[in-house]
Amino acid sequence: MKPPQIRVRPARRSDLDALMELEQRVFATDRLSRQSLRRLLSSPSARVIVAEAGPRLAGAAVVLFRLRATAARLYSLGVAPPMSGKGVAVALLAAAERAALRRKCRCMRLEVHERNAAAIARYRNSGYRQFGCHASYYEDGGDALRFDKPLGVRAKRE
Repeated sequence: MKPPQIRVRPARRSDLDALMELEQRVFATDRLSRQSLRRLLSSPSARVIVAEAGPRLAGAAVVLFRLRATAARLYSLGVAPPMSGKGVAVALLAAAERAALRRKCRCMRLEVHERNAAAIARYRNSGYRQFGCHASYYEDGGDALRFDKPLGVRAKRE
């Protein structure tokens, strides 16, 4: 069976209901509220990106920027469960990195739950390296592993 065509684009205000549904389906804790998502959609210091594969959102990413900072922060990345393993996270991560490069950021940083093995593997496979840990960072008491990646640097071929 042919994998679904994934289309990545900037989120719009009209995506708010679908983004809320995705939050509920993907995250058990630490969910973004409707008010937070609404604010992020119109914030000049944030970029909300969605991935579509058919009629429903396949995933979404939120990137945060600080004025004059050279590091962007991948605040959230979620993929709808039926779309897991189909390239959605890879497409969203690449789009987030492009958005950061357009803002002249030289680095992307993120936090990931210590027990989220799939996300940790995805970030490592995409060139991110762990540089720290935040103890008891998440609502469930789990630690956050901190990762970063230099942007705009060509990877060495092995």
